[in-house]
Amino acid sequence: MIQIAVFAVIAAVAVIAGVFLVLTRNAVHSALFLVGVQLCLAVLFLLQGAFLVSVLQIMVYAGAIMVLFVFVVMLLGVDKKEALIEPLRWQRPIAAGLGLLLAAEAIYLALSQHIHVGSGGLQAGPHEGNVQAVARVLFTNWALPFEATSVLLVVAVVGVMVVARRKMV
Repeated sequence: MIQIAVFAVIAAVAVIAGVFLVLTRNAVHSALFLVGVQLCLAVLFLLQGAFLVSVLQIMVYAGAIMVLFVFVVMLLGVDKKEALIEPLRWQRPIAAGLGLLLAAEAIYLALSQHIHVGSGGLQAGPHEGNVQAVARVLFTNWALPFEATSVLLVVAVVGVMVVARRKMV
């Protein structure tokens, strides 16, 4: 009985957030309402017993993709003129250091025996659930493609920012 009540409340919140998602004029508010809808969907998946899909819904959609979307919308939607003076003077050296750290990680993953892209069996161990089995395969057999995809997403966001940047006259 309590599951039906929780389902009804979460479904109503999802529908209301979906309506506001369509009706709002501000792109950032629309993205935040979309995050709300996705979190409601994760709870609905959880009620159905689909734990892995619920966790993936939160991590992938509500977490990573929507954060990138909100970041790009907020960055490109600013109507202020760009300042030539950098307020964060240590930003470039820190970014270069993090880039070197990422390159070192990629080299380590490519050269270590943990990486072998192939048919990794997705069979859960004796005391392992679906989430643990997917995490084990993803972070052992498929770690290099996983890291390459994350780098590709970051490069795509930076590319969007460079292409959409307005020229100062």
